[in-house]
Amino acid sequence: MSMPTPSTLTRLRRRTLPILLGPPILAFLPAVSLGAFWLWGETALVLTSLGLPLLFAFVGAFDERARTLSTPRDAVTGLLLRDGFESALDRAYAETTRSGLRSACFVLELDDYRELEERHGQGAADLVALQTGERIGAALRGSDIVARIGDSRFAVCLTPVRQLDLELCIQLAGRMQSAVEDPIPLDAGTIYMTCSVGICLRSRAPGSDAAAWVAAAGEALSDAQANGPSAIRVYSQDTHRRTRARSDLREEAAAALENGQIQPWYQPQISTDTGKITGFEALARWQHPVHGMLPTATFLPALEEAGLMERLGEVVLYNALTALKAWDSAGVDVPRVGVNFSPDELRNPSLVDRIRWELDRFDLTPDRLSIEILETVMGTDPDETIARNIAGLARLGCRIDLDDFGTGQASLASIKRFAVSRIKIDRSFVMKADRDPEQQNLIAAILTMAERLDLETLAEGVETVGEHAMLAQLGCDHVQGFGIGRPMPFDHTLDWIAAHRAKLQDAPRIGKEIG
Repeated sequence: MSMPTPSTLTRLRRRTLPILLGPPILAFLPAVSLGAFWLWGETALVLTSLGLPLLFAFVGAFDERARTLSTPRDAVTGLLLRDGFESALDRAYAETTRSGLRSACFVLELDDYRELEERHGQGAADLVALQTGERIGAALRGSDIVARIGDSRFAVCLTPVRQLDLELCIQLAGRMQSAVEDPIPLDAGTIYMTCSVGICLRSRAPGSDAAAWVAAAGEALSDAQANGPSAIRVYSQDTHRRTRARSDLREEAAAALENGQIQPWYQPQISTDTGKITGFEALARWQHPVHGMLPTATFLPALEEAGLMERLGEVVLYNALTALKAWDSAGVDVPRVGVNFSPDELRNPSLVDRIRWELDRFDLTPDRLSIEILETVMGTDPDETIARNIAGLARLGCRIDLDDFGTGQASLASIKRFAVSRIKIDRSFVMKADRDPEQQNLIAAILTMAERLDLETLAEGVETVGEHAMLAQLGCDHVQGFGIGRPMPFDHTLDWIAAHRAKLQDAPRIGKEIG
């Protein structure tokens, strides 16, 4: 009788290992030992006691168990780490290739995990990670593999089975997502998290190894996050093309930022009382050499994903201060320029020192710079660094503009705390204000509040003469929008300023006789 070939031995071990390492074996071992003793006596019992360990050793059960126990695990959740998950995925990939069984890989990520960590601290973040791992595991079978492959990212590999289709995978993803998104008690309050999920069935996996399989699930996750939060997406060839397009856009946007294709354009702001220019807002624009002007909704998310929002802020600030000096040199009166500051910039502990240095470099007083901050940033209990930077910029002498007012939850206390100089009324309140009494009432209420708090007001998105006139009549101090002037490159601003001055000189005066 010939010895089995290595391939036969390997197949035997792979088929036997799941049985010997599974929970059912615990029920049969005592029965086998007692049966041997009952039928053949003590000799058979001794042989059975010695033979079973030898069988375990022969098929590699001890090696497998040792490897499982020695695999490094996450200190917080106790789950496998990336290396352990990739090894398990390799085994599942090989098994499905050999046997024709079906499996799927899931990659899940908690949305806004970084904000949770910054707002509530590392302890709260660890608690959420622990609960997330436990809830994912509870939604699966005991033999499925769960791992923590990043601070906020988890991965799942289903044990290969005969019956598994797309509908079942989507249902399972929904079950895991619902479990993760259940409220989590924290101290005296409750945390609500959302979770995005990417899925790749083994039958749809590209490439020829497990690495490509999990990478495809990661691409599906990216697609879900682009349509999220709390979205689920399944990998397909279209997913790959979309992911590749986003990746290409990130690289192209990063290059465009460095080679000067992304520059600030300037939109004028004027007084409703005198009609004079009271400032310009610097707005990032990408003049693409092939596709022309790209909307900010296209490239700003790409820069954010690439971690380049701070760099964009540096470029816009430098060009905005350069524009101020150029207007001064041309003898035109532009009191100030407004620059939008992203949350990433506001989290930089050295922000105030950098702004001070830039103003000194251009020999400009701080009141010439308006720091525009979204109401959503100021209204979500900003972390200590953001709060300190806003207060520091106000003490420096910069003007603080509360942008998109009415869309967030900024309290009166936060408006006073951060020394806000002006509120910018969101365009959603301005639209059709000359024809809609309810819009007029909302604007009037905002203006009354601002007057009591001694704040200036500016209305955004003014597009018609009627809206402009109504805002002036209601008492809004400044207006900005397409009806006043569209954003323009710097070299067009001097011509616009000259034309606007001419309009003011030609405008009729009240009481002047018009022939």
